[in-house]
Amino acid sequence: LVMRPLCLSLFLIQFVRLSRQQFPRPCTTPEALQSKQCCPVWPGDGSVCGARSGRGFCQDVVVSDLPNGPQYPHSDVDDRERWPLVFYNRTCKCAGNFMGYNCAECKFGYFGVNCAESRESVRKNILHLSGSDRQRFISYINLAKNTISPDYMIATGTYKQMNNGTNPMFAEVSVYDLFVWMHYYVSRDALLGGPNNVWEDVDFAHEAAAFLPWHRVFLLLWEHEIRKLSGDFNFTIPYWDWRDARSCQVCTDELMGARNPLEPNRISPASIFSSWKVICTRPQDYNAREVLCSGEPEGPLLRNPGNHDQSRMSQLPTSADVEFVLGLRDYETDSLDRRSNMSFRNTLEGFASPQTGIAVTGQSTMHNALHIYMNGTMSSVQGSANDPIFLIHHAFIDSIFEQWLRKHQPARTHYPASNAPIGHNDGYYMVPFIPLYQNGDYFLTTKALGYEYSYLLNPSQWFLQEFLTPYLDQAQQIWPWLLGAGVLGALIAAVIGVTLAKTCGLKPKRNKHSGHGERQPLLSSSEEEASTSYQTTL
Repeated sequence: LVMRPLCLSLFLIQFVRLSRQQFPRPCTTPEALQSKQCCPVWPGDGSVCGARSGRGFCQDVVVSDLPNGPQYPHSDVDDRERWPLVFYNRTCKCAGNFMGYNCAECKFGYFGVNCAESRESVRKNILHLSGSDRQRFISYINLAKNTISPDYMIATGTYKQMNNGTNPMFAEVSVYDLFVWMHYYVSRDALLGGPNNVWEDVDFAHEAAAFLPWHRVFLLLWEHEIRKLSGDFNFTIPYWDWRDARSCQVCTDELMGARNPLEPNRISPASIFSSWKVICTRPQDYNAREVLCSGEPEGPLLRNPGNHDQSRMSQLPTSADVEFVLGLRDYETDSLDRRSNMSFRNTLEGFASPQTGIAVTGQSTMHNALHIYMNGTMSSVQGSANDPIFLIHHAFIDSIFEQWLRKHQPARTHYPASNAPIGHNDGYYMVPFIPLYQNGDYFLTTKALGYEYSYLLNPSQWFLQEFLTPYLDQAQQIWPWLLGAGVLGALIAAVIGVTLAKTCGLKPKRNKHSGHGERQPLLSSSEEEASTSYQTTL
């Protein structure tokens, strides 16, 4: 009964939005691409970037000219270089608490018509969610998988292939797959011209400093889009605390999907995720054809947790591993990439040992270990976001990043301003987000971004969020049943009482010597029957 209104509302939302948009729809036209301007009108006042209402204004994009590291030796061959200048050199600059490609939305942590309400949201342990919260999470992400994004489209070709903007190549995509495509696009190989002529040693969101800030913004935007889609602005992404786990605790049909007993690489047919189709999982094919992922379905979601290459990763990360990583003082060190030693970022990402902090080859630790452990779609960087476990895994990685920030309280100068691999310097705009976000702006605590993790709360708040609130929520759902059972029990008791009263009142007239002898057995028998019936009903 409780879930019926939710299901109905989700159906109506999906029905409405399927009819009608990572590039803002208004900026995918030949006019926008050739003018290189992405400054859409805010419908609220009919002005560009909501300028009349003081929300923002259209301005030139100024990118950092500080040097990058030597890992990527090319220039002017990839659309992601000096993002977003290949596509746009003017975008909306929002004022105050406003955000969005046309300044129509609120910054992270702010709500209300004028974005004046500040509120902290709490991300909870998925294993401690109430039944309704679990169902809500699954329903929302499945809704996102099956609803066309009303605001964004994905690029299916390079700017050059679009004939420098005169022939736009964009496709519609679901809200969920929009984020799958973004994760693919930021980590894909650079196309240098010609079949299989690519540069593989490039990634604008992994293997260097931006790994943690980029995924922090990625999760915040994903959370933001789910709230817009569902209308539930209290929604938060749950996290999976996998410390010391000996199996995939979330691989159940009530959560992220159990293993298919007949096909171990597939999801159980009892899970909604068994019907999901993946996108952007064939990088070798794209490279051979010199194309981008088009967002077309490419097969089922695959997962076979625990049956991975044991020589690459022997066990899931432990509590001791996490504590060691949190003790590392430097965010980045020496080469500023996957070869860095004693680097918090590199060790947490999984390219260094969580026992020594020394970079390792052929091994996957910490964050990387979970991807390898899942042994399927999740194990390939470019397509890994297809698996919804990606979200709850990265939420926990983000919480470890948050612990480190609170413990060491680093100044922004600890984040590399220059000489990091391309895409990772402090002032670099994150690929492929529009509106624009700079890496260094998200090297800060979640408190400034309006969210918290339940296990990082003080003990009393943690108890309230993790245990008491789910219990009360569960009680709230079943109280109509308890009330109904109580009323029914009262009615039954009343009927039995009236029957006993009548029976006991008549029998002495028939046989005045048998008054007490018949009442007691009848009363005992009725109590036993009523008790059994009540317990069964309850």
